[in-house]
Formats: sequence, structure tokens, C-alpha cells
Amino acid sequence: MPAKNSATAAPHGQRLQLASTTGPVAGKPFEAWSATPLPGKANGAGIVVVQEIFGLTDFIKDVCQRLASQGYKVLAPALYDPIRPGIVLGYDQTGLRQGMAYRAKLPAGAALAEIGACVAALHKEGCAKVGVVGFCWGGRLAWQAAQHLPVQAVSGWYGVGIDQDLDPLPKAPVQLHYGKEDSFAPPAQRAAVRQGCPEAEIHLYEAGHGFGCTSRSDYVPAAAKLAWERTDAFFKHHLLGQSQPNS
Repeated sequence: MPAKNSATAAPHGQRLQLASTTGPVAGKPFEAWSATPLPGKANGAGIVVVQEIFGLTDFIKDVCQRLASQGYKVLAPALYDPIRPGIVLGYDQTGLRQGMAYRAKLPAGAALAEIGACVAALHKEGCAKVGVVGFCWGGRLAWQAAQHLPVQAVSGWYGVGIDQDLDPLPKAPVQLHYGKEDSFAPPAQRAAVRQGCPEAEIHLYEAGHGFGCTSRSDYVPAAAKLAWERTDAFFKHHLLGQSQPNS
């Protein structure tokens, strides 16, 4: 599970102003949460963390801190900024409905353009390789990043609708995590992804949707722990060149 902010793990995150150079929001500034390793602890790689439909929540910031504590430079774009800066929603049905409405208002390609700007910023900061991890809506966007952006590894947690994005196939290695009881990503959807992209590394857990988020009632600690162990090993292998254990 994501570690809480602490002076021994990583410096506190901060908000940065970035701007996309491509897509429907080109030239428009947006905020991104930034977390950096302690001095002398950087491993030379970067990771973009992609939010759920609920916005740039404390959970997403905690994920950033968790990864920064391992030596990664981390950015998490605020995907709703083209609509209005600072949108953060509750983990409830009202928040879900509001998030779906905000997502529908975004120009096509705007979210991926923000992710691309974060990837470019990390490369500019000296990161030799960049990965992407996303949750829920961010899981599908992470998959799209593997299709269209210069990234080297992608981990998607309970991404919904990936079966609709099988062309083109990802250019980067992809790892996907699903709860067996996830009604938003049912077995037929997962089977279509597996059939359409046999190279994808897919893991199933005794859980439902949102099992990795510590702020949700759907949180399943055992499943989240195992998914993080696999995600960590996946990134260490593809971003840092370390051997990946069989899992």
C-alpha cells in the first residue's frame, strides 16, 4: 500500500505548472503533483501516476510519495484542469457521477496530452526511462500511453474499457491488475484484452473494483500488497534493468 508522507521516505510533494505542446490543450497550463527522491537517492528513472475519475486525491499523492521513496522522479497531472483547476471529488456515488460528467467535458485527447507533457518533463529532467501507473480511468489512460507515448513500462490497475483500445497494440510492456469481482471490468472484457494483446501481463485478485485505493471502502489490503509487489518488480525490471521474479 502507498506509504504516508515522511521525511525518511521522500520529501513532501509540490505542485508544478506544466503545459502540453500537443493536442487540444496545447499551450494551456495545468498543475501536476511532483514528488522527488531524497538527495542522492534518485535511480535515474521517472514515473507518471494517473488519477482515478475522482481527481488528484490524497491517495494519488501518496502513490507519488511511495514511488519517490524508491528513487523515482514522479509527476501526477491534474487531468481536470482544462475544465477548472482544483477539482477533487469524494469516493462515493456523488463523486463518481460528478467525475463522469467532468470527464465527458474534456476535449478528446486532453488527458493523454497532459500525460505526454509529464513524460516529456521527466525526460527533460534527465530520466533515461519513464513508466506510467494508472488507476481506474487512469488505468485505461496508462494503456493509451503505452500505445502512443515514448514510455518504457506501464502498469494499469482495474482500467475500464481497455477492450475498446486494442488497435494499435501497446509499444511498451504492459502489466494489468483486475479484481475478479470487478463489475466495471467483467470477465468478458478482461478476456477480450487477453485475446487481443497476449503479450500483456495480466493478474487477477480476490477483490472488486478499486481494491488498491486506501481511501475507498473497496480497499483489499492483501490484494493491494500483492499488486504493488508485482508493480514494483515490473518497473524495476523494465526501467532499472533488474531481474523480474516469476509471479
